[in-house]
Amino acid sequence: MLEPARQTIQDQAGSRAPEDLGDLRFRSLLSTEDWQRLPEDVRRRFSKRVRGGATAVFVGRLTEQRYNRWGRLLANALRIVGAPLPVSGDIEVPSVVTVTEDVTTGGQVWTRLYANRTGFPQIIHSAKRFCGPTGLEEYIGAGITIALRISVEGGALVFRNEAYRIDVGPLRLTLPRFLSPGRLTVRHEETRKSRFRFSMQLCHPLFGELLYQEGLYREERT
Repeated sequence: MLEPARQTIQDQAGSRAPEDLGDLRFRSLLSTEDWQRLPEDVRRRFSKRVRGGATAVFVGRLTEQRYNRWGRLLANALRIVGAPLPVSGDIEVPSVVTVTEDVTTGGQVWTRLYANRTGFPQIIHSAKRFCGPTGLEEYIGAGITIALRISVEGGALVFRNEAYRIDVGPLRLTLPRFLSPGRLTVRHEETRKSRFRFSMQLCHPLFGELLYQEGLYREERT
């Protein structure tokens, strides 16, 4: 299914100068048909180069957050590895997301800032790496990596976890499903011109929906 998309990209690469191509790595993980089903602004957003000190900046606000008791326990327990999940339930508060180059791996560093009403904003860092069995991984720190698979659903770009892995020195340990925190689903969908909705949901087969977060953003031209 992915071969036609990769071939198309190779053909384009042969006919266009490298500096004109943008970042084709997300596109290469989808078929040509799926990529074309995405709104133009989504395609542009996920084809933007952030090399050489460039930064993509998205500003907005959190519009919905909810946790069950198990989700709140998990989010707070993960503070010991850098708090990769949001810990505040505040809504209608500012949020800023920046994307820069990961100079170590050539991937992308995503930094998310979530304001809250009781103290300093929470800042979450992760790195998207274009490698692994699915072609895309998210490293959240402390040796924890999530293999992601992307798809297009209803015009939205959707990221779902394929596996969770913990690296300890040279060892790579894939968590069995019964030890994983659950099914992670992230959606990026256009709401109107140059505006988009980001949502993240984590569901466990036994403990239900652990958490859900949603925000509305716009891109700052840089």
